[in-house]
Amino acid sequence: MKPVTDTPALLVGDVGGTNARFAVARLVDGRPELEHHESFPAGRYPTFLEGVAAFLDGCAVKPTQGVIAVAGPVTDGEIDLTNSPWRVSEAELRTLGLNPVRLINDFEAQAWGAPVVPPEQLASLGGPDEGDPHAAIAVLGPGTGFGVSALVRDAHGNEMAMPSEGGHACFAPGDAVEDEILRILRRRYGRVSIERLICGPGLLNLHRALAEIDGRESHIEDPALITAEALATPDSPCGATLARFCAILGCVAGDIALTTGARGGVYIAGGIAPRILPFLKASPFRERFERKGRYQDYMAGIPTHVILHKHAALLGAARVAFSARI
Repeated sequence: MKPVTDTPALLVGDVGGTNARFAVARLVDGRPELEHHESFPAGRYPTFLEGVAAFLDGCAVKPTQGVIAVAGPVTDGEIDLTNSPWRVSEAELRTLGLNPVRLINDFEAQAWGAPVVPPEQLASLGGPDEGDPHAAIAVLGPGTGFGVSALVRDAHGNEMAMPSEGGHACFAPGDAVEDEILRILRRRYGRVSIERLICGPGLLNLHRALAEIDGRESHIEDPALITAEALATPDSPCGATLARFCAILGCVAGDIALTTGARGGVYIAGGIAPRILPFLKASPFRERFERKGRYQDYMAGIPTHVILHKHAALLGAARVAFSARI
């Protein structure tokens, strides 16, 4: 049977500090589907508006409405991206013929997208296969920064995503080594957030702090080199850095699960986790996730997954668009 397309084409976007991704979304048999994907480095265009215009120019049928997810807090329809020089506003987007158009937080879009990611596009990091279908889910993850959101659900099937800047909450050490890491980073930053450690640039902060603790020098300036050496030689100093990164990620994920009551599951999004997946599975991630004292049994019942789908945030933006929330 031919799929039923019952809505017009809408623009969806996912704009971070490093890359901008766009697609045309259609609702097919009640589920969002994406076509005409395009991804480019954020630095390719001087302004966000030029990037959107370039994408629209390449569309055979130009969308006239849509939802774009952006990395940072949206205030009165505007945003200064947290890790990018781009500024974005709904008013500017309307000059391109997009009306209505809505900006949402990127991890708010990830929260909407996580439940519709196909099971084969998820990788388990431990716990049961499925969580409580009526409980909240949490979505978090490291990339250029560290994003956090949650999708609240009730017994009647109602859902609501919570935009959040949880990545800027304070880092909480989990052992004596992390006490020292915090002390070292506090000298530089004063206040140390989760994002100072658990993201691409944070991996470099972590590596330098561990080198100082061990009395070593480190001349690595690119976090990608840390990841590459760690994957090639897990027992190297870079391997120790990545193992600590995964352990802290597990601890943070567990804290967020407790905070949001995410018995429906915790999903790790972002660009880093899929690239280090075998290492992450073998790391202390799940042990640190469950290590919550009297709540260890509570944590053991929560599934943890990595989202492998490259466009989960676009799926989430499409869900928002097609649910008439724009």
